[in-house]
Amino acid sequence: MAGATTSSLVLTVRRCKPELVAPAKPTPHEFKQLSDIDDQEGFRFQIPVIQFYRYNPSMHGKDPVKVMREALAQTLVFYYPFAGRLREGPGRKLVVECTGEGVMFIEADADVTLQQFGDDLQPPFLCLEELLFDVPGSGEVLNCPLLLIQVTRLKCGGFIFTLRLNHTMSDAAGLVQFMTAVGEMARGARSPYILPVWQRHLLNARDPPSVTCTHREYEEVAETKGTTIIPLDDMVHRSFFFGPTEVSALRRFVPRHLSQCSTFEVLTACLWRCRIIALEPDRDEEVHIICAVNARAKFNPPLPTGYYGNCFAFPVAVTTAGKLCENPLDYALELVKKAKNDVTEEYMRSLADLMVIRGRPCITIVRSYLVSYVVSDVTRAGFGEVDFGWGKAAYGGPAKGGVGVIPGVTSFYIPYKNSEGEDGIVLPICLPAPAMKRFTEELDYLLTNKPISDHQKSALIGSRM
Repeated sequence: MAGATTSSLVLTVRRCKPELVAPAKPTPHEFKQLSDIDDQEGFRFQIPVIQFYRYNPSMHGKDPVKVMREALAQTLVFYYPFAGRLREGPGRKLVVECTGEGVMFIEADADVTLQQFGDDLQPPFLCLEELLFDVPGSGEVLNCPLLLIQVTRLKCGGFIFTLRLNHTMSDAAGLVQFMTAVGEMARGARSPYILPVWQRHLLNARDPPSVTCTHREYEEVAETKGTTIIPLDDMVHRSFFFGPTEVSALRRFVPRHLSQCSTFEVLTACLWRCRIIALEPDRDEEVHIICAVNARAKFNPPLPTGYYGNCFAFPVAVTTAGKLCENPLDYALELVKKAKNDVTEEYMRSLADLMVIRGRPCITIVRSYLVSYVVSDVTRAGFGEVDFGWGKAAYGGPAKGGVGVIPGVTSFYIPYKNSEGEDGIVLPICLPAPAMKRFTEELDYLLTNKPISDHQKSALIGSRM
């Protein structure tokens, strides 16, 4: 039993002893290699997801813990690699030993209602450590459960489903496919509608490997010479909502020839600039924006339906702090658009080859700085659509921003409906406390409804650097 606070909410959670949920039927004992995209250093961490579900009168008398435990066991018959353990072989190659041991499962009860969490369910969830308990010894990459799941009943009859995934196994699309299958089994199906496909060899390096594209995100760089050394022990988590009003306010700065750019591109360009202004690096400091790009649609023939491995890349846009903030917005927009468009099937083949040649490196993040920034769009992943029988999630998606092999450098774009019923995107941000204050001020400046002249639009906020 433990207590935690989220905003003004004091939360007490009573947890049962963690258990292993194994597949409901015997599964093959075999070794399955991950792909050369899966097992790169940048995916060797645990990623948390949280789903809130309201009380549903049609499910009265049904225990969400019992339903989830049984559905999970049934789903693992099909997704049996999740019930295994990762081993590392020669050349740092990761292999799943399909042992059938199972995934870690925690039954819990909280002494609060869903309503007490407030109208706006969004990260950061300060009570996350109670809703997703880090079972000692369970959080390593190798030789540990590949999934940790906690189902927490609420006093109102709703519940919270939290999950921690070893990212080497799946990306957001693959994880939602698995969670959807659990939901189908929970609602009475005998098999998932989309059957899982392993076939990780489809994203393995070629023989012989040959790096044919530029992958600046994996370039080896020395610690930068700038003066913006940032203490990572003073990090603040906040979320920002962008509905139609906020997006329109930012689009005021978009030049006409880029008016067809996506909301993701506009947000990324503006937020990248706000972030760099907030961090106050030297104007000659090199700054990066790294976009996680889903590459499933880039393959011809396409990857098979049901493939649940990692299939995305981290193309990077690089410039200096001075150029980013002294040029008009189309400069940043063009950089973001080019980085996204760089991802092709050949790019992914070249990336797999690079992993083998270079020993599976991590994306380049200068460790004493936060001038590298990773953005990942999960607005179309479908977390909120996952239905375990209680209907769609009141909130579903990443539990926090700033996750990854280095804290503070990743933000997720999460679909969200605010308390007024307005659809938009919520964006968790993690920054040092003084930088968060400056970031918020800069963003508020951009979002004000003051009309802008063409001259102001072309300059944007360069004068504020």
